Amino acid sequence: MQAQARRTAEAKAAHAALTERATALAADIKRLEEAGRELESRVTSRRDELLRTESRREELRGSIVAAEAALDADLRAFDELRRNVREAEERGAGLRVAFEEHESRIKEARRQLESVRAEVAQLDVARATSEADLTHLSAACVESVQATLDEVSAEVEQLEREGMLASPRPVDDAPEPSELEGDAESVAAAAAETAKLEVAPALTADEMVLDLRAKIDRMGPVNMMAIDQFDDLEARHLFLTTQRKDLIDSIAATSDAIKKIDKTTRERFTDAFTVINQNFEKTFATLFGGGRAGLLLLDESDALESGIDIIAQPPGKRLQSVQLLSGGEKALTAMALMFAIFQYRPSPFCLLDEIDAPLDDANIGRFVEMLQGMQDYTQFILITHNRKTMEIADRLWGVTMEEPGVSKLISVQLN
Repeated sequence: MQAQARRTAEAKAAHAALTERATALAADIKRLEEAGRELESRVTSRRDELLRTESRREELRGSIVAAEAALDADLRAFDELRRNVREAEERGAGLRVAFEEHESRIKEARRQLESVRAEVAQLDVARATSEADLTHLSAACVESVQATLDEVSAEVEQLEREGMLASPRPVDDAPEPSELEGDAESVAAAAAETAKLEVAPALTADEMVLDLRAKIDRMGPVNMMAIDQFDDLEARHLFLTTQRKDLIDSIAATSDAIKKIDKTTRERFTDAFTVINQNFEKTFATLFGGGRAGLLLLDESDALESGIDIIAQPPGKRLQSVQLLSGGEKALTAMALMFAIFQYRPSPFCLLDEIDAPLDDANIGRFVEMLQGMQDYTQFILITHNRKTMEIADRLWGVTMEEPGVSKLISVQLN
């Protein structure tokens, strides 16, 4: 019975598997049938689309043939238009050349017309001037010799024929050498003009009149305000001369004052430099417990503009620049220089902020002794955290925090 039950169970399992497989096969068959129907419909639609494509291709072939024919016609028309444009450009170039030639001839004719007009205007002006001169000369003749211009001309010609009228020479209108302000070229030109006049030939009356008129024209119109302008310029010249003299005197006085200031400054600087250098040697030896130091001028020829180099030799080291020292040695050297300057000219107050921070206990002791030695001349205010420095203070100020987050300023009077 157990074997039969096992065979029954196996048969049921095989039956279920076969049933499931049959169901899957049926679904696959259904799906394949639907896919077949879909493929048939797609084949049908593709066949219809192929027919439409064939008809469209035939239509496009006809359109291409028609377009090629139209394009050939358009190309022939374009070539014809290009040939017409080329011919038109050639005709336009020829017309442009002809136009430029006509325009140049017109410009030349216009220039000739303008020159003729200008010449006519000059001739009109000359004629009017000559008529005015003749009218003025006639009036002058009538006023001066009580004779007309024709009578005077006839009499002058008669005198010239008879040799009784000497030919005049050109009028000398060159300036005198004394009127020129030391200009060698102007003096030479005036001398040359005088020499020309001395050797110039004699002139006729008309030539002399023309010469005199030219001289008058060169002189220019008469300035009726010349006297007033001369007075103004003379006053201005006097004022400027006075101002120039004052400026020269001021410059000289300023130069003397600058020289005195430079001399006094150089002397005071030299004295101060010498004293501070001596004090620096002493304070350096005191703070370092030995050694030597000094100040050197980089340019001794110009002490006021020269830089200063600090040379230091701590005990047990060679002489070198202060830039080559350690941090503590630099601080002690700076203190020595500061104290040397205060010994030369004390300051009423001196504020030192953490100056003893890089020093050890031995150096702190010498620093404190130096401060105590200078308390008679300078009041020192120190910001410090060092106990030995605080011990020499007369009064201490500090900040405490008795309660968390609450700062309080306190002071202690020691001496």
